[in-house]
Amino acid sequence: MRIVIDASSLLGRSAGVKTHVYYWIRSLQNVAGSDEVRLFPFVPDCGRLDHEHSAMGRWRTLASLLFLRFANADSNPVLELVLARADVFHASQHVHNPPWRLPRLTATIFDMTCWLTPEWHVRANVEATKAYADRVLRRAAGCLANSNSARQDAIEILGLDPDRVTTVYPGVAEEFFSVTPEIATDARRKYGLQKPYAFFLGMLEPRKNLDGLLTAFEQLPTGLRSEIELVIAGPVGWCHPDTLRRLSPPPAGVRYLGYVPEEDIPGLTAGALMFVFPSFYEGFGLPVVQALAAGVPVITSLGSSLEEVAGDAAILVDPKRPDEIAAAIERLALSPCLQEDLRARGRIRAERFHWESCAKETLEFFHRVARG
Repeated sequence: MRIVIDASSLLGRSAGVKTHVYYWIRSLQNVAGSDEVRLFPFVPDCGRLDHEHSAMGRWRTLASLLFLRFANADSNPVLELVLARADVFHASQHVHNPPWRLPRLTATIFDMTCWLTPEWHVRANVEATKAYADRVLRRAAGCLANSNSARQDAIEILGLDPDRVTTVYPGVAEEFFSVTPEIATDARRKYGLQKPYAFFLGMLEPRKNLDGLLTAFEQLPTGLRSEIELVIAGPVGWCHPDTLRRLSPPPAGVRYLGYVPEEDIPGLTAGALMFVFPSFYEGFGLPVVQALAAGVPVITSLGSSLEEVAGDAAILVDPKRPDEIAAAIERLALSPCLQEDLRARGRIRAERFHWESCAKETLEFFHRVARG
């Protein structure tokens, strides 16, 4: 079977979606066997994962983006010609003109925040995502959802046929399962982290609830705030200017590292006393599962997919209540027994989320869709 995957998200600046697509494609190619997995638009391979830059060189990236724009022109049959020998085409949000005829069209549902909470996004992002739903998701022969939560939201909001939407959990990079104390020590030394720290990782955008986390840290007892730090890592997205002002400069006890290269994230995660991720809504919540795999105690949110993927391996809090977040941080910081219990539970829970398993389930999905 010939499968063509739109890998255009690897050509620009992105965070969670780019990480997902990068490891997902690599895993699919590793387990494909007699199946053929090719990348569109003329992406030769996944290259090196860099959230800030393209996975390919400047000129190849420019050529691929120009071809994508040409292929998206209305009534342009170029995609049908390019995909003539494919059995399945897996589209991304960058494809505006998917072919009406063969191959079978599939797509991924990451989350439904542009419908549930459009105020958390810039207007252009909301418009593009809703257009993607109309042109791709509603027409697709099958859709992959990152979680049961995202699947149910998409079925209810878009009116999709439940039989056409399959949940396949993403995986976690193997580096998080195998990170050593030495790697964690090197990461702490590189970023000058001498105190025990609560770690947050994610693009700075409204739904990540960074303001709630900062307020929670301020509410900790003075003695505890002098003993631990809050370390925040992630590029600036479209967060409110007031949030940026709270980090420029950050208050006492808070460190903002900005964008952190992918190769440093396992060590920074494993070196943390705890991982705190009180997001309002996630389609999957990859940073949480990465922390579980690295054996780090986790505090995260009730609701959306976070409760689903963390299960009983994390402390779950109401993200709208900074006092509850603060109480969870204090409780975990002061209880070595609870820390050890959550480390053990987290490692067990994380075994559900390997990219190889995700890739095998995805190939089964592609074969099922291709059979009609």
